Amino acid sequence: MKKINKTRKEAWAKVDTNKLYNVTEALDLAKETAFAKFDETFDVAFRLGVDPRHADQMIRGAIVMPAGTGKKVNVVVITSGENIAKSEAAGADLVGGDDIIQKIQGGWMDFDRVIATPDMMGKIGRIARILGPRGLMPNPKLGTVTTDVEKAIKEQKAGKVEYRTEKTGIVHVPFGKKSFTNEQLLENFKAIAGAISRAKPASAKGTYIKSVVISTSMGPGVKLDTNDIATTLA
Repeated sequence: MKKINKTRKEAWAKVDTNKLYNVTEALDLAKETAFAKFDETFDVAFRLGVDPRHADQMIRGAIVMPAGTGKKVNVVVITSGENIAKSEAAGADLVGGDDIIQKIQGGWMDFDRVIATPDMMGKIGRIARILGPRGLMPNPKLGTVTTDVEKAIKEQKAGKVEYRTEKTGIVHVPFGKKSFTNEQLLENFKAIAGAISRAKPASAKGTYIKSVVISTSMGPGVKLDTNDIATTLA
């Protein structure tokens, strides 16, 4: 424990808390201070000038990471008819209808994403209280309620990440692993930053992106210069 605390302290000491780093510097420093023995996840937190209490200022969406997420995604598809065979062929981990709904009602939660076709949404209402709090409820805005099950499965398997503003106006998005190259991390970061920037509500007043922090699972947060983000996206 003492060794871990010493390593953690050394990692934190490398970050100047009074400095705003450019994106490249931040990625380098976050990787350098990721001291855990496992493959740490990279996370970015955007503090936005929005009020999520107003529906028109709730930032929510999904994006396919260009370089993937480095994580195996278990996808369940709740559907019927010919879409069962299509889903199985597209690589879904489990496909079914009432049987899957009953399985989830019984406590089974060994999956990361749920995709459903519109005809099944009435029945899925029975497990909304289970899926909703976990962020797993299928949603047409996120592409998880669709008739094109093949496309939805491939996107989820490729690394589609959902994001939404918390009550405090912060959006957290995981965007890779320590084992990724810096080029892969930068590619994913650009995709997220671009999506967040484009999602600015017309009703949001003042500064939209107030602060951005990159961190890893166990490492310290590295503050970004928000002006550099615009340059990076240009």
